[in-house]
Amino acid sequence: METERERVREFFAAKAVGWEKRFPDDGPAYAAAVAELGLRPGQSALDVGCGTGRALPPLRAAVGPAGTVVGADLTPEMLHEATVLGRHRAGSLIEADSARLPLRDACLDAVFAAGLLHHLPDAAAGLREFARVTRPGGRLALFHPIGRAALAARRGHELHEDDVRAKPNLPRLLTDAGWELTVYDDSEDRYLSVATRLN
Repeated sequence: METERERVREFFAAKAVGWEKRFPDDGPAYAAAVAELGLRPGQSALDVGCGTGRALPPLRAAVGPAGTVVGADLTPEMLHEATVLGRHRAGSLIEADSARLPLRDACLDAVFAAGLLHHLPDAAAGLREFARVTRPGGRLALFHPIGRAALAARRGHELHEDDVRAKPNLPRLLTDAGWELTVYDDSEDRYLSVATRLN
């Protein structure tokens, strides 16, 4: 029986080639979201579920040449596209399941996740894993270049109350996973939740 991870992998594998052309104007929104992490030169950041690696260049710009940037994705076809686009020059690319990251405990200053949380089979477990690899005081950004309502309208869907990204649901999920929500913006122009790793 096909697992949820396999379904997600197949879905994105089929869309990898040409993914960037579908959303050509999202770069500035990614850069603005990365800026909200407050990264400094020499720090370390992970783009989890990185896809074609659109966040890697702004993450590299934030941490500078002495910093560490890693992009992790479940789908090899997306990682191949990231390489074709030259994003491997901004950070190391690894094929990995976001629920079982091949990283040491507390090794990162920030985790960036674009369009990922609602694709995870277990969002709470994913947030705990992101917390595991992040130092106390580190930050997490959950991002999408348009808000939930605009995205639902684009896809012809309705918003659901049980959406893990919704404001009534997210703070508790984050707290239970070791995070504190500090920014919540679900406007038409973007979805951005920023949380700080608790001690």
